Formats: sequence, structure tokens, C-alpha cells
Amino acid sequence: MAADDDLTLVLDIGKSHAKLLMFDAAGAVVEQHGRSNRSVTASLGYTALGVSELAQWMTEVLAGSRLTPHCTHAIASTHGAAFVALGDDDHLAWDPIDYEFDDGNAVLRNAYRSERDDFAATLAPDLPAGLNAARQLHWMQHNHPDAWARTRGLLPYPQYWGWWLSGVAASELSSLGCHTQLWRPREQRFSDIATRHGWADRFAPMAPAWQVLAPVRGKRSRATGLPASCLVHVGAHDSNACLARMLHGGERVTLVSTGTWIVVMAPGANASVLDPQRDMLANVSVRGELVPTARFMGGRELEALCAGASPALASAAGLAELLRDDVHALPCFAPQGGPFAGSAGAVLRRGTPIDANALSPVQRASLAALYCAQLTAHLLDRLDAPLPVVIEGPFAENDIYLQVLSALLPPGSVQVSTDPVEGTARGSWLLSHWDRSAVVLPGPKPIARSVLPGLHQHHRRWLDLLQQLDPNHAAAAIKRESARP
Repeated sequence: MAADDDLTLVLDIGKSHAKLLMFDAAGAVVEQHGRSNRSVTASLGYTALGVSELAQWMTEVLAGSRLTPHCTHAIASTHGAAFVALGDDDHLAWDPIDYEFDDGNAVLRNAYRSERDDFAATLAPDLPAGLNAARQLHWMQHNHPDAWARTRGLLPYPQYWGWWLSGVAASELSSLGCHTQLWRPREQRFSDIATRHGWADRFAPMAPAWQVLAPVRGKRSRATGLPASCLVHVGAHDSNACLARMLHGGERVTLVSTGTWIVVMAPGANASVLDPQRDMLANVSVRGELVPTARFMGGRELEALCAGASPALASAAGLAELLRDDVHALPCFAPQGGPFAGSAGAVLRRGTPIDANALSPVQRASLAALYCAQLTAHLLDRLDAPLPVVIEGPFAENDIYLQVLSALLPPGSVQVSTDPVEGTARGSWLLSHWDRSAVVLPGPKPIARSVLPGLHQHHRRWLDLLQQLDPNHAAAAIKRESARP
């Protein structure tokens, strides 16, 4: 088979953007399409995911591509906290709920909290709106019993697209274990609330992310031009698809996946350190392993601190000015998530609050990079994450972020991805080739440790300020940082 006759289709569906990529047999992207995602209003009045619009777009793109007939494999990865209910005759029982939807019903929310399994069982903290997907099911069952009665099956979002292509339904560990409160990862079973309410019985059978579901079904083949022989794989949660790239190579590393969120995923860390009040949780890898995780909305915080300045303006000179003038950014500058959610962000110069716009554009960009690196180091410390760490995503291009982080961690601890393909899409492609031991991918590159005079004194002061913000949260980190030479 020629290389151009062995293509893999990857559906990479994020919350705000969807991509359709085709990879050749060597793992290079040969075609890519993208579109913005937007929510829709369901017939029942709530905010829903626009699956019909996405399906139409995918069909049109595939039907218009000369490469579609050469696809031999297809796989999807999607954002978490999304589930699809199947009804009769290939129809949806109800539109999938957008996880940002919240009807503000405090009575129902409190009722759910009184019934759900505790954090020790699910390792999924209470999160806002519908980010705990179990709350979505609880809401639908109580508010729309007629729609719930039409539910014949439940699918995690990645597996919905696998079903859309193949007609075969499955569930998968990384999707069920993504802060859903539907899964007890240590016991590898559904949560008690999912069993009591009958949700567990409605989920499709479990299958590993890399398994083949079936070939593309006839009507989808005819509509898209995908060959009827194209094999559809189960698929995975997007962050875990990214992590799968590391797991496949056998590396024991901590992944720092960056973008709108900075997500620290630490396979091998001890789950006992997880603090549900600090946006710390356990993901479940595609292999079923517990993955202690911490996160903050790094991309949004970087943008807020830059205040219109380009992040590319961050420089060593700008950083040196901040360290000399004792300028600190204290969390947080994004509306949700992270260990300090709810705290109002502040910029201080020598202990006095200032408007960030009083700083030059270079200083603002440098401060944003410094702050994000400090908070990343803090989360790594909180997780007691195994080293080295691999940085993937947009922050892997931010030299000041990398320099600060490498200086705050032990020598040789920070590596950066060199793969030209984004981690989620690369991991999805790799899952469709999981049993091919000959797959060779670009390895991470170590970051040379820079000498940044004054950084450690500055960081100790920053940790002192964090402790004033929250007396208990930063104490251990202060002790460890103070022990550094």
C-alpha cells in the first residue's frame, strides 16, 4: 500500500474550536481544516452543544476532499464533561448539554451534592455549572423526565463521534474518568450515584481508546466519501490523548499541557496530595491509571496580565527589571479554575498595589510569563510531580516562561516538545496506531538552565505573599523553597 493510500482521519473537537486532520502513514499532517464551535439552544430551552452543525461541517469537508477515499483509520478526541444520549432509530434522545450551562437551581444542585459520591471515591471535586457531568444527567432526569425516558443509551462525547461514523457504541475510561463524578477510578467502576439512578446501565460497553469499533457504516460512507473499509477507533478525552503520546513511549514524565488552561498531569504522583478545594483531581489515563492533575487558566491569565501587549514581547531585560523593582503578580486573573479561584488578582510593586498598565508592554508580557511559570512550579510542587516535566502547547514557545520554570526546578528537569503537531491530535493519531511498535516520534528537547539573578529571592517573597492570601496553602512550598541554596 502506498503511503498516500494509508491516511488516518483525526477529529479533534475542542470546546471553542474543531479540527479535522488527515495524517499520512509516517504521522505527517497532509490536510487540515478547522472551524469555530458555538453553542445552540436546545428545543428544551437549555444551552447545548452544536453536534448537528459539526456533523454537517464534517460531512461537507470530507465529501469535498480528494484525500477522503484514502483514509484507512479514523478516530476522535474531544473536550471532557460532555455526553450524548441516544434514543430510537439513530436519533438523539435530547441535545447534549453544554457544560457551561447552569440554570441556577440551588435546590436541585444541593440535592445532587447530598447524593453524589464523596471526593475520596471519585477523586473529582465539585466544579461549577456542568463540569461534573453527573450533574448534567441528574438535572436532565429531574427536569425533563419525558426526555430522559427516551434515553436508550449514553455515550461520552468522543465515543459519540465514533458511533456517528461506525454505528457501534462504546464507552471509554479517560472520558468517564474526566472529573465526571460518574466513575470510581480506584475500583474501576461506576460511582454509586450513577448506579442508583440507573445511569450506569444506560452507558455503552467499555472499550479501550485504541480498539477498532467497526468500519465506517454505509450511510456515512456514502455521505462523506470515506471508504467502507475505513476502520473507526474508540477515541479518547483530549488531554488524555495528549498524555497517551508520553505513555506509549514508556516515559515516566509529568506533562504540562498548555493553552487556555495549563494542565499539569503527573502519572506516578501520589493521589493522597489532591485537594478538592484547589482544583486538584485525578484523571484516568487511556490505560486506566490514576493521573493526579492540577490546573489553572494559564492562557486567560497570561492574556489578562499582558493587557493588550503581545506575549512575544517578554524578554530577559523585562524580567530583570521586574526582579529589580520587586514586582509581583498575585492570583488570579481568570474567572474560574485553579488553586486560588475566587481571589482577585493584583500586581504589586515593592508591596504596593499598582495598575498593570503602569508597566511597559515589555514588562507586562514578562510579568505574565513570570507569573504563569511561578504558578506552574507551585502546582508541580503541590503534586510532588515526578521529574522531568515536558511542556507542550503554546507556552512551549514562550522563552521567558521556560527560563523561569527551568530555574525554579532542579537542573535538567524541564523539557519542551519538539513535535510540530499539537499534542491532542498527535496523541489521537498515535492511539489509532497503538499496537505498531515501529512508530517513532520526535522526542522532547531539554531546556538549558538560565542564570536569573534575584529570581529565587523574588520567588520566596511571592510564596510569602501567597501565604498571606491563604495561610495554609503555600506553607509547605515556602519551606521547600527556603531550603534551596
